[in-house]
Amino acid sequence: MEDKSNLKQTPEWYVARVDRLPTWGLTYALIWAMGFSFFITLYDVIDVGFALPYIPFVVTASQASLIASLGLWGYVVGAPLFSYIADVIGRRPTLIFTALFTAIGSFGDALSVNYPMLAAFRFITGMGIGADLVLVMTYMAEMSPAHKRGQYVNLAFIGGWAGIGIGPFIAALIVTSIPNIGWRITFLLGAVLAVLALAIRAYAPETVRFLAMKGKFNEADALVSRMETTAMSRANVNKLPEPQIKTYSVKNENPFKILAKPKYLKRLITLFLLMFWIYFMDYPFLVLPPTWVKDILGYSGSLFSSAVFYFGLAGIGAFLGSILLRFIIDRFDRRSMTIFGVVVYLLGTGIMAIGGVARSIPVFFAGAFIAELVGVGWYNIYYLLCTENFPTNARATGYAIADGVGHAGGAIGLIALFPLISVLGNIGAWTVPWIPAVAVAIATLFVLPKTVKVRLEEVNEATDI
Repeated sequence: MEDKSNLKQTPEWYVARVDRLPTWGLTYALIWAMGFSFFITLYDVIDVGFALPYIPFVVTASQASLIASLGLWGYVVGAPLFSYIADVIGRRPTLIFTALFTAIGSFGDALSVNYPMLAAFRFITGMGIGADLVLVMTYMAEMSPAHKRGQYVNLAFIGGWAGIGIGPFIAALIVTSIPNIGWRITFLLGAVLAVLALAIRAYAPETVRFLAMKGKFNEADALVSRMETTAMSRANVNKLPEPQIKTYSVKNENPFKILAKPKYLKRLITLFLLMFWIYFMDYPFLVLPPTWVKDILGYSGSLFSSAVFYFGLAGIGAFLGSILLRFIIDRFDRRSMTIFGVVVYLLGTGIMAIGGVARSIPVFFAGAFIAELVGVGWYNIYYLLCTENFPTNARATGYAIADGVGHAGGAIGLIALFPLISVLGNIGAWTVPWIPAVAVAIATLFVLPKTVKVRLEEVNEATDI
């Protein structure tokens, strides 16, 4: 019989034990807790778009664009900063801190009395949220068995995407029902939810992969043993298959040194460009349509209220799309699904623009719903690509650069959309800038490896030279 005593002092042993589990090895409440935490971050992403037209000291479209953009510049700073910390000290403590940061920023948003104060707190809120978007997905990917990684990550994603699906409806209802102070209530709700997330995260364990990679084998063993007992009971089995161990050499290197290696640098650049160009149009779509129809197309009265309400209602499509994704996420190549998702997003925003220009609320709603259903609802595909293509010692940092710094695309897009309208027209400004995103999505087929049902370490550490 093979002596496994030496294996127990290697990260591969604990990773292999997690990846052979037949089902999720911890309480499902943890998945929903992460999903709820994700809900809060995504709720804040969308609520600002509905609040802006009602804030009395935000009086022009350019001011609204800048406020929305500053939140995303907060992502650019906060995501790599806090994610680097997560790669050094752990996912769990950093997740707690980012929830605190988000709460502080959201309370400040709600209490702002002038434009500079709101701008400062939107930046602070963005710092917390940018890191959150990275760390929740990183946490879930590292704790899920390889053959069901997409499904379990998607469960948390569904909870988060309720923030984009239900959040717009809630925010639209609040600001249209109480126009004088509704914008403050909208931000305040996000702050209260962030405090709840802070409490929930205190009960989450550190990820097995992080513990093992840092040599904390006793803690990793206790956690994996608990996961094995839970998984066997849940799957109604008395024995688990032998762990399939693939050995590899991992140096305790700085995350940035790891990411500078040719293999990871190529992936990092591709994923950064993908996220940058998607966000370049994604955030204008999520945030600016209410301002666009009011200040550019001249909607007013009941027509404006209808546009705001139905744009909020269309957000439910993102929630439905995230649920639909659960049934196919581990069946198809993520790279092909990326191409499909980006193309449908382009078509949806184009139809929305046509409806807006034609002052047809049904067409406006249909385009927004299509864009939400697949374009926004399938965002988990892009997030998974960012978590799966970097090794554990640099996963959060690599993801943060690709996705967090990639949010610079959204920050620039928010400022660029209205000027682009003067050059490309209303419909062209909502569609032509999607072309680079489609091109980079196609490039993922040639640059990134297949990751569906493949162990994270086989995609990364085991293939390092």
